Amino acid sequence: MYQGATALITPILPWHLKRRKNNAKEHPKRWREKLGHACQPRPQGQLVWINAVGLGEVMALRGLIAALHAARPELHFLVTSTTLASAETFEKNLPPRTLHQFLPLDTPLYNRRFLDHWRPDLALWSEQDIWPGLVVETARRRIPQALINLRMAPSSFRRKRMARILFRALYQKFDLISAQEAQSAAAVAELSQRQDIQIGGSLKPHCPPLAYTSAAKQAFLEQIGERPIWLAASCHAADEDIALQVQRQVVEQGGSHLLILAPRFPDRRKEILAKLSGLRHAQRSQGEAPDTQTQVYLADTFSEMGLWYACSDHALIGGSFCAVEGHNPWEALQLGCAVMHGPRVANFAADYAALNAAQAATLTPRPEDLYAALQVPAARGLEGFERLQTDCQAKLDDLTGQLLERISP
Repeated sequence: MYQGATALITPILPWHLKRRKNNAKEHPKRWREKLGHACQPRPQGQLVWINAVGLGEVMALRGLIAALHAARPELHFLVTSTTLASAETFEKNLPPRTLHQFLPLDTPLYNRRFLDHWRPDLALWSEQDIWPGLVVETARRRIPQALINLRMAPSSFRRKRMARILFRALYQKFDLISAQEAQSAAAVAELSQRQDIQIGGSLKPHCPPLAYTSAAKQAFLEQIGERPIWLAASCHAADEDIALQVQRQVVEQGGSHLLILAPRFPDRRKEILAKLSGLRHAQRSQGEAPDTQTQVYLADTFSEMGLWYACSDHALIGGSFCAVEGHNPWEALQLGCAVMHGPRVANFAADYAALNAAQAATLTPRPEDLYAALQVPAARGLEGFERLQTDCQAKLDDLTGQLLERISP
């Protein structure tokens, strides 16, 4: 029934994508990839196809790709995703022998077109979003599939349980399922009626650092002078409000800190600028450079988070004061930036629990907690991160070995 319904709407999907392209919601040149058309040739040799949905999920794949490449240097990798931001940022952080393609819309015609061209030797689906039609077509071609880095929130589990017959059939088609933590493993075990669900931890601790250039870092630091820098990373409205409250307190106390505001969605810049009244600020997207007197720098551009983490001493990770429920804390730590966060981190509950236990992150539920955390040397949290990173490596090595077993040498 699902495949029949998607087949019926196939004729209107090109029109739908063209309309989105005209509204700048699809890539102007690569939008036809979502119809299954490839814009690049398939590389010769064995190909591992890995799918993730958005920016955070795609960037988390880089550590796994690096591990697979180190074990089997001859492998090629195809990463698919659905969002513009994921494509733009991933292109600037491509691992070795890796291509990016937009995932086709889930119809029989587009799925066949995609698989006919790429002919993967192994298919990996990351986190929880899977395309039923494409999973079924991939299984029909006897291509091994694994569901990795699985994270399933209670709300998602409740929705999937309403369609448990569909998901049971889909989960049975995976050769391996590895969840990030026990709650997700239990949820998918109930849905799939499988007893072999593994707990492999998160892929995010193993990612290479986000890209930046030392020249850009040096130029930025020279512009602002010898000052402490803290960052509100991937921030939303609630995160900005508390960060700006603390920054105003810093200014009132005679502190010299610079706050970099890096919004999750840069197109909110007008709303954010309205909050900066009374603070000396500059705006990245307008080409404005900060100076020694700038108090807030609005970093309202894409694909520069590596630079901001590398320049900052501390980072308040966004989404942790609102219903978003947190963003990735590992990217900051990998670039030597101590992590602070609010109380709402359900999206990364296991990650933050491990980081807090290792004293590699600081919970700052109130403005006064955040202000106090800014006074603590960043190096203290980075020591805990290094210990935790070592403990995570064994899980990655085990997952890598199991995946490689499913590709013929």
